[in-house]
Amino acid sequence: MKKYPLRFLTVGLILLLLTACSPKPVTPNPNELIRQAVAATLAAIPTVTPVPPSTPYPSPTAYNLSGLFCEYQFCIGHPADMAFYDVSAQQNPLAPSSYGQGMIAAINSTLFIQVIWQTAPGTADPKFMLDLVLEEVDLPVGNLDVKLVRTMNVMYTAITSTATTILPFGAAGAWTCGDRVFAWKVYSPQDQTTAPLFEEMLARFTCGQN
Repeated sequence: MKKYPLRFLTVGLILLLLTACSPKPVTPNPNELIRQAVAATLAAIPTVTPVPPSTPYPSPTAYNLSGLFCEYQFCIGHPADMAFYDVSAQQNPLAPSSYGQGMIAAINSTLFIQVIWQTAPGTADPKFMLDLVLEEVDLPVGNLDVKLVRTMNVMYTAITSTATTILPFGAAGAWTCGDRVFAWKVYSPQDQTTAPLFEEMLARFTCGQN
């Protein structure tokens, strides 16, 4: 079955298409479009006053994933004080996220969470999706954790990132579910929060086939 890449159109791409001399359609590079979308999303993170060194960051249990996002025929846990929005629709209202492919994100002053997905029937290895969600500014730390969670093949890695100075730590994971492959990434102010966030998110994840 033919596999379609993620297509996340940006304003710059739209302008390029409108001003191009040739009427031939241009196939965007999904990696570059994701980088542009994430950069624009991170730019929306509120500017906060630096935390004094004597003030501790929240404990790893401070983030309670009691929120549940259910759209596009899957559900995923998230902190109750954060809300996912459709990055694809923000970039191009005519090409919102769908069952087959999409990108959503949630931001507050202490967390950035991103989820991407696409159909990939018969795919058992989600590594390509993990590579896709990681940016040039993301550096994997330690060994890649590979495991089976329910019926899902799961990969997870801790990361450090220079995407934003106030959220230098993070993690990323990817997994298969039914005929789709998903990837998740978080930026956080401390590294102890990322693994518990991933585990709790994945424990609450469903796509109707896992």
